[in-house]
Amino acid sequence: MEQCLTSWSADSWSLFSNPSQTAQSIFFYMQETGCFHTFYPYYTERENLNSFLILHTLSGRGILCCQGQEYELGPGSSFFINCMDYHKYFTPEGSHWDFLWLHFNGSNALGYFMEFTKNGFGILEKQDGAAPSRIESCIRQIMELYSKKDITTEVLSAQLITSILTEFILRRNAGTGSASAAGAHSPDDILIPPGIREAERYINRHFQEPLLLDDLARQLHVSKYHFIREFSRYVGSSPHEYQIELRLSYAKELLKYTDLPVNEIAERCGINQASHFINLFKSREHITPLQFRKSWKP
Repeated sequence: MEQCLTSWSADSWSLFSNPSQTAQSIFFYMQETGCFHTFYPYYTERENLNSFLILHTLSGRGILCCQGQEYELGPGSSFFINCMDYHKYFTPEGSHWDFLWLHFNGSNALGYFMEFTKNGFGILEKQDGAAPSRIESCIRQIMELYSKKDITTEVLSAQLITSILTEFILRRNAGTGSASAAGAHSPDDILIPPGIREAERYINRHFQEPLLLDDLARQLHVSKYHFIREFSRYVGSSPHEYQIELRLSYAKELLKYTDLPVNEIAERCGINQASHFINLFKSREHITPLQFRKSWKP
């Protein structure tokens, strides 16, 4: 289902792509892109379209309705939606709305969208004084590539789409929705509260020991449930899941570089029962510890 009222100026334009079989098989690929200068009563309403949409506001004001909520879109704001879900966006009365947009798809597009929305849907807003958006820059580069298409266009476009999606996930995980001053990120750009960072370091040092969440929460002067929620928000996994990953990483190191029996490796990782360790390892790696060892030490 798609409905649209095309209230846009004559200098608005769009560009379509006919992706190759290779691009559809292994890349993120552009389906359609463009720049619209709209005015009231412009709107687009759709669902069940096999595509993902990234839209970046240049100027004016727009409204997005999706997932049962309404979001106001100002200059510098961006959104990323799955077009299979019902959505509507429009120019409100008395305003204009200028924006860049990119429809794309790819084998892992849904995975990126689920990662972006795992803590709830949100709009990325431009922070006051921030540099021009990396999202805007990448969309414009994709437009330039397809206006002079050659043998490298699809590969370079896929790289730029990946960069856009990375920007969405990093800024969403940062919890601020603000733009990066330089358009790039390092782990330190995502500001983890000192207490959560210290808890992370503690688990790194003591991952073989039982995880005492009540004690960690007490040190931060918060409830256990608040601690788990905040740790998951900033680190990307729960404290228990984080500990499991550390234990399995250490187990792989011992399996690869020593000849210790599996039951002793389990014990060194802080898991008392070898059977539990084997089942846990297999559920995460899809092979047994011994099979992992043989694959690295044939």
